[in-house]
Amino acid sequence: MRPEAGVARRRGHAVVELSLLMPWVFFLFVGALDFGFYSYALIATENAAHAGALYTAQCSGTADDQSGACERVLAEMSRLPNASDFASGCSSDPLRVTAERFIDGEGYESSRVRVSYQTVQLIPIPGLVSGRLTITRTAEVRVFGD
Repeated sequence: MRPEAGVARRRGHAVVELSLLMPWVFFLFVGALDFGFYSYALIATENAAHAGALYTAQCSGTADDQSGACERVLAEMSRLPNASDFASGCSSDPLRVTAERFIDGEGYESSRVRVSYQTVQLIPIPGLVSGRLTITRTAEVRVFGD
């Protein structure tokens, strides 16, 4: 009867160890999930800025640059979790897009598109991430005439 009592105690140790490690495993899982969402948002914002800049570089410097860049950015960012919040356009949070023409340091006409995106509220990681990030990316493209 004595050996069976020892086996039962060892099983109890496994439950205690699991209960002590479970919060850490959960923390790692949540961190990996948040990191994935933030990484995807970074990549999508970068691609959207490039798409908008390429579009505005092909335009002739009209007022259509801003709205066309907005359309390209919205198309690139349509798969983000809060894409339904973009219905108000590109001039209010969570998405802001600005397009402008300027003369660069070498005297060439260039186009600049700045995309600012506020991520969805995710689980905050104390000391690292507050739960919501604002990502801003800028792309510049030189405009060459025909």
